[in-house]
This record gives sequence, structure tokens and C-alpha cells, in this order.
Amino acid sequence: MEKLQETIGYRFRDTGLLETALTHSSYANEHREEGIAYNERLEFLGDSVLGMITAEHLFRNELNMPEGRMSRYRAELVCERSLAAVAEEIGIGPLLRLGKGEEAGGGRGRPSIMADAVEAVLAAVYLDGGMEPAVRFVERFVLSRAAEAEQENRDWKTELQEVLQRGGPANIEYVLEGESGPDHDKRFSMSVRLNGKTIGAGEGRSKKQAEQMAAKAALRSPRTRRPSGARWPASARPPRRRSWPSTAGASPRFRRACRGSCWTRPRTSCPREAASACPRARTRSMRKSSPS
Repeated sequence: MEKLQETIGYRFRDTGLLETALTHSSYANEHREEGIAYNERLEFLGDSVLGMITAEHLFRNELNMPEGRMSRYRAELVCERSLAAVAEEIGIGPLLRLGKGEEAGGGRGRPSIMADAVEAVLAAVYLDGGMEPAVRFVERFVLSRAAEAEQENRDWKTELQEVLQRGGPANIEYVLEGESGPDHDKRFSMSVRLNGKTIGAGEGRSKKQAEQMAAKAALRSPRTRRPSGARWPASARPPRRRSWPSTAGASPRFRRACRGSCWTRPRTSCPREAASACPRARTRSMRKSSPS
């Protein structure tokens, strides 16, 4: 365990916590008479600590990322495969205490057991040293994989759908363009179409992967930024400007009384004393005096 402490950059005051974090329930069951604690409770705590640290990191550093995208991104960072890779990096596998049956069944290399052990070790760090070393652990071994996790697990299809539907309903369709290669190494070609027009294409070893690649290509296409026929929300459109006549040609008395308010605020009426000099007021006056 000395090597593990050096690897993670934290030295435990209570090494019993680390020992418990590395103990699987199968080992405790085989040594029940000894009353050995196992790591499931630590795993429960570590899962919450990991989620909170990751959520705060995304909240503070991804200022333009919407809530749904942050939820998916956090799930990508803390998924079983990602944590199993962390366990392999810091060398948890050889240190796990497993029961004989679990050992024989290949449990030492099982991703679920490895991921659970990482969460338990994180909880042990948190209980022994507080939040600061726990944050350093997550930043060094989990958040450092952010770019890799984003590229591997990013849901390009969902992102494309969100972008295209910002301007209203959009008919998005994925079409199989062709297949190539032998049966054991098939390659699929897919295209994505918006309202019948192709906006991206991609290839993959499965249809699902090819669809993701097509969506990724479409997101990088300039045509996706403003799809043809789609209307952007009103908040994204530039405000319309109303140009009203200037008060420069009016008399000084009118300029002092009106101060241009009837042109900048159309619903504001001109003062009565300036009505004769205001073209809008004259128009209203003519409408009122005209026979019905």
C-alpha cells in the first residue's frame, strides 16, 4: 500500500481506511469470523463525493454548457469504464483483497470491481484528509481524462438534434449509404439529412457508430449553424430599429417642449403647446376631425 499512497500523492494517517477500501465483500465473507470490514459503504460515499466534485468543476469551468449537456458530460467522466481505467493507472488491481471464488472467476480484472475500488479509495481519502485532498485526487486522475472521455462518449446525435431544433421543428433522417469490407470487419457509411438535404456523412464499424460520425461531421459543417428554412428564436434575432424624423427642423419652442420623446417613444403624446409643430400630432388631429 506504500506504493499506492505514493502514486496518488496522499499519505494516510489511518491506513485502516485504505485497507478497507481495497477489501471486496467476497474476502470479508470468507473471513467472517475475523469481522473484516469491506468497501461497499466507502463505495457509496465515494460515489457521492466524486459526483459533487465533478459537478462543481463543470459548473465553474463550463459557463456556456446547458444543464442537460453537463449531466451527460459528468456521466461520461464517472462511468465504470473511465474509473476502471483510473484503477489500472494507479495500480489498484494487484492490491485488491478478493475471495478465492472471485479471484478464480477473474474478478481482479473485472471493470465493475475496479471502478468500485476507485470510489472507495476516494472516500477513504476524503474521510482521512477532508475535501482538499479528495479534490486533488479527482482533478489528477478523473478530470484529467475529460477531453478523452468527451471524444469517446460524446453523443453527437443528441447535440445535432438540439442545434437543429433551436429554430423550430426539423426533419432529421439518417440514411445508410453503403457497406464495405468482409463480414468480420464491416464498415458502414451513413449520411444525415435535414429536410431531405444531406448535411453530413460518416463511417463506422457499426451503424450506430456511423450515425455518430455523420452527426459529428454535420455539427462541424457551416450549413448546420443556420439550417435552410429554419427560423431562429426571437431572442437570437437582431432588434428592429424604428427611424423617426428628427426634431432639427422644428422651432426652438417645440424642441424644448417635446425633447424628441414622440420619436423615441411612439406611444408618448406630444405636449399640447407643441402639437401644431409635430407632424404626428397633426396627422392624429386630421384623423379626428375627418368625417366618419
